[in-house]
Amino acid sequence: MHIVLGNSYDYPQYYDIAFQRDTSIEADFVEAAYRKYCRCQVNRLLEPACGSGRLLTEFAARGYKVTGFDLKPSALSYLRRRLSRRRLHAEIFEADMADFRLQHAVDAAYCTASTFRHLLTEQRARSHLECMAASLRAGGIYILGFRLLPPNGGKQWKRCWMERRWDTEVTATLRAMDIDLRSRMQNLRLSLRVRRGAKEFRLRHEFQVRTYTAKQFRVLLDSVPSLELSDIYDLRYNIEQPLTIHDEMAYGLFILRKPHGRR
Repeated sequence: MHIVLGNSYDYPQYYDIAFQRDTSIEADFVEAAYRKYCRCQVNRLLEPACGSGRLLTEFAARGYKVTGFDLKPSALSYLRRRLSRRRLHAEIFEADMADFRLQHAVDAAYCTASTFRHLLTEQRARSHLECMAASLRAGGIYILGFRLLPPNGGKQWKRCWMERRWDTEVTATLRAMDIDLRSRMQNLRLSLRVRRGAKEFRLRHEFQVRTYTAKQFRVLLDSVPSLELSDIYDLRYNIEQPLTIHDEMAYGLFILRKPHGRR
């Protein structure tokens, strides 16, 4: 066994396995949200920071016209091969979450894997929300999900899980380490232990994310008038039970709508 000190995002085939478990559950919730909050039929979907495309591929298989983008060429190459193998189609391109433009507006969009927190400044986070609003048709929705910082969120924590696909087993460990509440920066470490037959190796990398309490996110959202908050959910994915936003929440799925009359 050996350790590769590199970005696990550069190995999308293993990252994809590690996070495959809730794909169908997430996709079902997203569809339920479209049915509940969109007044018109939803055909065109957008996924910013689509990565290996686990959700994008799922929606393409369900018959949607899907568009996705990411900054990682390796992830996009993997996604294109995946779509080709399954004879599915999607519009894929390389772009920054905080600086992109679509040729045609979409009916709805989603980003549920806390990728939003990789935008490390308030300006970039606001720019992302403004770009998303510009990409939606009037009345369209954006489902944005990410981990929030509850009052005890400054504590360190660790989450471990294992997933398997065919002859490949991936054990993932996500560890929250140092956190600076003043700068709102948190250090995370993602480790993947990969076993393929008799071979075994590890991938490990550390990265920073921006922290948000529910109140801090609401302040940010109030600065983007082109999106309004419709409802909020948690990881129970129960579309029948929207929640009241409060700072005890550890995770939020925010239903953001582009008001009619906005361009």
